[in-house]
Formats: sequence, C-alpha cells, structure tokens
Amino acid sequence: MEALKQAIIRYASCHANVDGLATTPVPGLRMMCALRPSRAMRSIYKPLVCLVLQGAKQMTIGTEDHQFAAGASVIVGMDAPVTGRVVLASPAQPYVALAVELDFAVLRDLMAQMPAGASPAPASSTRVWMAESDAATLDCGLRLMRLLERPDAVPLLHAGIVRELHYWLLSGRHGGSLRTLALPDSHAQRMVAAVQMLRDGFRHTLPVEQLAAAARMSTSNFHRCFKTMTTLTPVQFQKQLRLVEARRLMISEGHAASRAAYEVGYESVSQFTREYARMFGAPPRRDIRSEALSLNDEPPHEGASHVKSAGRRKVASDPGRTLQGHSFSLPA
Repeated sequence: MEALKQAIIRYASCHANVDGLATTPVPGLRMMCALRPSRAMRSIYKPLVCLVLQGAKQMTIGTEDHQFAAGASVIVGMDAPVTGRVVLASPAQPYVALAVELDFAVLRDLMAQMPAGASPAPASSTRVWMAESDAATLDCGLRLMRLLERPDAVPLLHAGIVRELHYWLLSGRHGGSLRTLALPDSHAQRMVAAVQMLRDGFRHTLPVEQLAAAARMSTSNFHRCFKTMTTLTPVQFQKQLRLVEARRLMISEGHAASRAAYEVGYESVSQFTREYARMFGAPPRRDIRSEALSLNDEPPHEGASHVKSAGRRKVASDPGRTLQGHSFSLPA
C-alpha cells in the first residue's frame, strides 16, 4: 500500500487540479491527493472501484451515507449522483485514493469462464459496496500507476492488468453483486444504454419514450427502474449533468453564467440561476466568487503553489472532467 500511495502523491504533485484530482493518459485511471478537508462536491459517477490509501471521505448516494477510510476498496456499481467531501486530510497526511473505471464487458467475459459458485451472494445495496483492500487488488493499482512512466507499455499491458483487477473483484466479497449488475439482460445493464444516451445528449431534450426504448422497457417500468438505480428521475439526472458541466465551464474556462447556461442546454438564464442555486447552495456568480476566494485563502505549505498552478492548467485542458466521474467527490 505504501508504494502505491507514494506513487499517487508524486504524480498528483505535478498533475492534480485545485481540488487534488488528477486524470491520467492511462484509460479509466485517475486519482486524488487532497491536502485538507474539502467542502461538499457534487458529481455524477460512472461505475468504478476506488482504493482509499490514506485519510477519509464522506459520500452520499441518494439516501445512503457512507464514510471510507484508509484500507477500503469501494465499488460504485451504477451511474449515480454523488455528494462527497474529504473529512480527514492534512499537508503532512493528505487524503490519497486511486480510482479505476469498471468495464462490464470484461466482467461478463470473466464470468463466462469462472465457476458459477465462484462469487459470494449479492449484497442488498445496488449502488455502493465496501471491503478491505487485498494485496492482489493493490498490486494491480500499483502496476497501472507504473504505466504512467512507460506510455509505450500501455497498449501491451493495460488490458491485461485491468482484466486481472476485474477478476480479483469478482472473486472478492462483492463478486456476487458485480455478477448481478453485469448480467447482459439485467435491469442494470438495460439502464446503461439509457444513461449513456443521457450523458451524450444532456444538452438536448430527450423524450422519455426514447430512453425507455433504449432500455427495452415500457415507459412506466423504465421510470421506476431508473429511479431505483440512480436515485433520480431521468429529468433530474439530466439536470444534474447540465449543472455540473455548467459549473465546470465557469470555474475552469471562465465562462459567464449566461454563456454556460446556454452551452449546457438552458433556454432561460433565470431558470438556470434558480436551479443552480438550489443544487450548489448559491447563485452562479456568488458560488464562483466563493470558490476563487477559497483557493486564494488556502494556507501555504510545501508544494502547495505547485499543485495549484498545475491544477489550473489541468482543469482548463480537460473539459467534461466532472461528467465522466472525475470529480472525486467519489470515494477517491
């Protein structure tokens, strides 16, 4: 665990944004190194596994509240709106976590080759599960980090390491739950097409009948299943996608509120302002000003200015970061 933690801290010191979040050129791999407790951050997660290596984070998905500390492996099984905040971190002992996106095609391929009874029974929750990190999973995380030093090795080794990581997850405590989610005709998998349609077209009005057809469900059944699995209605899910992206445009790219509103699909700036304030606790201008002040007030410490300046460059060059789950209001 220590080697993986130090690898993340080294990479984040050069590539993290102002929140301590760092994306990477390795597909599906990202990390967080937060130097102090954070305020609540809202985002939409994709399915992933997160390895918490130091510190602690609080996360709310729907009505479920969770807190994760060092040594935890956290699996988020569904696209879901998440509110999270780092609750234990300091410059001397930052919050450190690594996240890897799940690939259901890899899970299904492994399931076809593993004995039917190889995984425990499914858990009651369909959204998030936690277990103690094992040596095999941590080793996969470390080998994925090493690919950052050898980009020429990514095409040759990445798929194998990810496949091995998925095997250990299927063999672990929550393997039964992953099997249930990955089954080709499960409600979860039927939702994948609809959720992807929402992610790709969140700027446009999408008839619920079109989303239900993508999920191969009746409209009423689709509504019920969508809310059960994501905690939101399709309209609410799309609204959160729009607002999270609008906030990123204002913070990362300097857009005015009116421009951000129109770019994410709002026709009325006043409606955008009301819904933004409802979600983030303040209207756009005040929220963005508060964000800027919080960054300027950050206490100095060794490496802080370097991380902050590198972070601003990273955010500006990585549009769509939050929509892809990169906002580590995840358990990362």
